[in-house]
Amino acid sequence: MPLAGWATLEGTARYRERFREVAAKGYFRQQQDLWLSSIGAGTYLGDADDPTDARYAEAVTLAVESGANVIDTAANYRFQRSERSIGKALLGVNEQGFARDEIVICTKGGYLPFDGAPPRDVRQYIEETFVKPGIAGFTDIAGGAHCMTPRYLESQLRQSLENMNLSCVDVYYVHNPESQLGAVPSEEFWKRLRGAFEFLEQSVSEGKIRNYGVATWNGFRVEPDANGYHSVESMAEIAKEVGGDKHHFRFIQLPFNLAMPEALFFQNQKLGDEYVSTLEAAAKLGITAIASGSLLQGQVARGLPEAIRDPLGSLASDAQTGIQFVRSAPGITTALVGMSQRVHVEENLQLVSVAPAQPDDLLSVFDQE
Repeated sequence: MPLAGWATLEGTARYRERFREVAAKGYFRQQQDLWLSSIGAGTYLGDADDPTDARYAEAVTLAVESGANVIDTAANYRFQRSERSIGKALLGVNEQGFARDEIVICTKGGYLPFDGAPPRDVRQYIEETFVKPGIAGFTDIAGGAHCMTPRYLESQLRQSLENMNLSCVDVYYVHNPESQLGAVPSEEFWKRLRGAFEFLEQSVSEGKIRNYGVATWNGFRVEPDANGYHSVESMAEIAKEVGGDKHHFRFIQLPFNLAMPEALFFQNQKLGDEYVSTLEAAAKLGITAIASGSLLQGQVARGLPEAIRDPLGSLASDAQTGIQFVRSAPGITTALVGMSQRVHVEENLQLVSVAPAQPDDLLSVFDQE
């Protein structure tokens, strides 16, 4: 039997209360009628093998036990193995007394996922798995790897729920929709996104997801005239047309870190008659922003100069400093950090007891000569 239910305000408040004596003020943030930890566990990197599966299951278990109730994954991460590792971890923490309504589970659909390992013949795998069963046609697949038609997303959501042994996920993202823009014109892109949003609103009504959004890499960071650009306002307008004022397009995910601070500083989002940053646009539209790539796959987790470390609290490690920057940024609710090993979790979640940096300290990082 799958784990029933979803994250709730009551459940996530109960989770927050577990850490009342250790969590610093501001560690948990209330968004979308949920309490979310400001550090979440990401599951992107790692080998597609059994030992890595076991390490991820252990790491996610320890993360939940240590104060991270936001877990992020995607169907294509490690060829579906990351979702399956999360499923094992969730069963374990549930047996320990952590209820389903305490944990915010997020996954994504868009890229065509392999099953456990790369196939010998990719085209044949796509044809047998998706095309022949009528899940997706070759014309629906952009760049040979990305699809977001309702029929395809339905199959992916069903597979993700099965992989994680869940009846419902809390946030379901369309994964890197900008991948479509290299293959189809803008008008067709927006038509496809509308179809995706219609399916996701229907999935909310069916109790399979609670919220949806888009998880991007370049879409919210590039110039407005770039081919892969996304407008948060336009997406919100489509969601409103599809789902009304109480639509469920409530989350965006984008990379944000010391080397990629555009979400906070680059005013590339048109909102009404002015241009604002992505984080400001999301906040004004009632959309919660989640940061991916908080350590840029380890690239901003070492060798940081004291001019950066000092304003952020001279923490014990560069990794902690990088995470502190991200989760302290105005408009970022949760900093996702890849945690595939127990040692990562232990180091990263020492920050549960550390207050976020003040805005002036955060901004001073970029005032250095």
